[in-house]
Amino acid sequence: MNMSYKEYGQLVKKMSPGSPIYKTFPLAFLIGGTICSVGEALRLWLSSMNMSKEECGIWVSVILIFITAVLTGFGVFHKIAKFGGAGTFVPITGFANAVVSPALEFQTEGFILGVSSKMFIIAGPVIVYGTIASIASGTICYIINCLGGNI
Repeated sequence: MNMSYKEYGQLVKKMSPGSPIYKTFPLAFLIGGTICSVGEALRLWLSSMNMSKEECGIWVSVILIFITAVLTGFGVFHKIAKFGGAGTFVPITGFANAVVSPALEFQTEGFILGVSSKMFIIAGPVIVYGTIASIASGTICYIINCLGGNI
């Protein structure tokens, strides 16, 4: 069967199921908002213990990552993600899930060759390019500030 790119594109469009955006957007907003609300509740609770703003932020991140790792390990986070879609990937919980999921998937290959080597298979590029982008933007801001700018 010989098809042009245009014909192939039309066939793919015809065969691909449509995304129910009127359902997925509100669910993503609801789940993402709930996760962020839990984070805010944790921040308020921790700040009531006379922690500084920086300490609260660190502890909230650690707690949310821990909860996500545990829920991923028990297979619960996958169900939440299936229901809430992108709402689970925008907060820090999506990053934690991206680290834990591959580690669980490859645990049968052992601790060194499985869990340890595959843990950052998804999150690794995000970390690398995030680090490069932060160094580049920091360097640009530094140069601008040295030249008399105010950033």
